[in-house]
Amino acid sequence: MFTEFFYTLRHHRVPVTTTEWLTLLEAMQQGFAGSSLVGFYHLGRSLLVKSESYYDQYDIAFRDYFTGLEVPEKVFDELLRWLSEETLKLDPQGVNLESLPRYDWETIRRMFEERLKEQTERHNGGSRWIGTGGTSPFGHSGVHPGGIRVGGEGHNQSAVKIAAERQFRNYRKDLTLDTRQIKVALKKLRHLRRTGTRLELDIEESIDKTCRNAGEIELVFHPERKNDVKLLLLMDAGGSMLPYARLVNRLFSAADSLNHFRDFKHFYFHNCIYDYLRTSMVGGERMATAHILDTFDSSYKVIVVGDAHMAPFELFMEHGIIDYYDSNDTAGIVWLQRLEQHFRNIVWLNPMPPRAWRHPTISAVGQVFPMYHLSLAGIEEAVAELTRLTH
Repeated sequence: MFTEFFYTLRHHRVPVTTTEWLTLLEAMQQGFAGSSLVGFYHLGRSLLVKSESYYDQYDIAFRDYFTGLEVPEKVFDELLRWLSEETLKLDPQGVNLESLPRYDWETIRRMFEERLKEQTERHNGGSRWIGTGGTSPFGHSGVHPGGIRVGGEGHNQSAVKIAAERQFRNYRKDLTLDTRQIKVALKKLRHLRRTGTRLELDIEESIDKTCRNAGEIELVFHPERKNDVKLLLLMDAGGSMLPYARLVNRLFSAADSLNHFRDFKHFYFHNCIYDYLRTSMVGGERMATAHILDTFDSSYKVIVVGDAHMAPFELFMEHGIIDYYDSNDTAGIVWLQRLEQHFRNIVWLNPMPPRAWRHPTISAVGQVFPMYHLSLAGIEEAVAELTRLTH
């Protein structure tokens, strides 16, 4: 049952496993979803979705699968006209619900499609056709323990409507980051060390000491924890990065406003890192890349932001820089390799979609640095990489 829904979830990149799917089927057999599609919606989300960041993809998949009926437009318009005509509602008190047949969702879908192809006139008070005021599973103003409401006023919550509302869009892992999300992600980039003269209460150790002292309170204080991470941010600006300028500005604003790192420095480049890096894209101030390697020790964690999309000669050749008033005696790829060899932890964030990373220069840069997409999932993976000792 619902096998295609499993593949629909996978198509929308909800990481559903076979074990989780079998658990869902077992829960349905035990009646946890009842006979309600709303119940199935919530049961499926609770068992198949590992993180709230996938709620939005789940809703999209649910909506696509359960509203995926292809109906001839003329037939459906005519049907809605019949259903909109005045009708009498059926009194549910006079209906024995236990005597009405119940169907699983796959059967309901198939029956509904068949009725759409066969029906040629309006029906009221019946038990088979799409109509009003009867006990048919299709239509409105009638009574049936399960089915598809078509037209009329809904009195119950609709599972498809719940999915269509998509309350969890901001949790998606594949969306481009906003400033708040960037801050949250960068805060995970930390190495806490107790430093300074300011003391803070260690609650866990105080409780442990008190217990060991048979209840006699002993408070334990330690120097406060401070983030020991030093961050170096290198950003591509101009040219092919213009479409991503707002995103890069958000990244810089988030990092600069955190006051979270022991030290934070940033520099700019265009297309590739060459003999010099710019301290600002507005003026002509710049600093030799060799001097940066001498100034910033290997403990700095480095994030390079750029699309890595350029002409091959710009990356692989000496004097490949395209700035009219500048030149480079060393090829850009050589400088990238020197950066990778100097810093223990360095990653590249690429705003371009991963499907475009087959480009020769992007592929080459990706062989030098771990490359991640500039999305919530990508930056979380990049931060995880930066917090590991890779050398």
